[in-house]
Amino acid sequence: MATPARAARWTRAEYDRLVARGILHEDEPVELIAGQILLKGRYPVVEHGWTRAEYDRLVSGSLLPERGPVELLGGALVCAEPQGSRHATAVDLAADALRLAFGAGWLIRTEKPLALGDESEPEPDLAVVAGARRDYRDAHPTTAALVVEVAESSLDADRAHKGSLYARAGLPEYWIINLVDHVVEVYRGVEPDAAAALGWRYRDPEVLGPSGAVSPLAAPAARVAIADLLP
Repeated sequence: MATPARAARWTRAEYDRLVARGILHEDEPVELIAGQILLKGRYPVVEHGWTRAEYDRLVSGSLLPERGPVELLGGALVCAEPQGSRHATAVDLAADALRLAFGAGWLIRTEKPLALGDESEPEPDLAVVAGARRDYRDAHPTTAALVVEVAESSLDADRAHKGSLYARAGLPEYWIINLVDHVVEVYRGVEPDAAAALGWRYRDPEVLGPSGAVSPLAAPAARVAIADLLP
């Protein structure tokens, strides 16, 4: 879902609203430069490290830019790509297939937040979480049995940045519905890797074509046909 990691572009009016409401860190002064909120007095300049609490205040106060959805990934505000028709169709197909595979006792959440630590609140295309809807009335889920991203223009970022984020959070299984190559990439087994975007990664994926099938780790008796996930 996310584009290659880039900060949300802020206008001066939006920045002034953040300052007026006391949302920016008071102990580390920031400034607005070319649409990015940056820490003062640092070289090289680094982006403001947002916490999940700050991000939630931005959302509840309607202070995020209005030019498209934004996610909090590893302390950075990242703009998401608008959905094309193939992307939207793949999300719907995957949701239908996963509901059949997991059955009662599981929720298939589409494009809803996961609270992954103090500095990340991604909104994966799909997340499979245990429980009932009212279990998450007062707080977002903090883990998932499976997360799925549908990738076209975002393929590189979903592999590198989102993959590292989900691995760091200890999520056991991550699928990428790869619309570029018409395959599904299945990632399992997390391990530390200093070269990864956020210090963790999944081991090499299993790449499955339209004739293949996959059994989710949390629903091993089920078999999801790859053809059912591809638009």
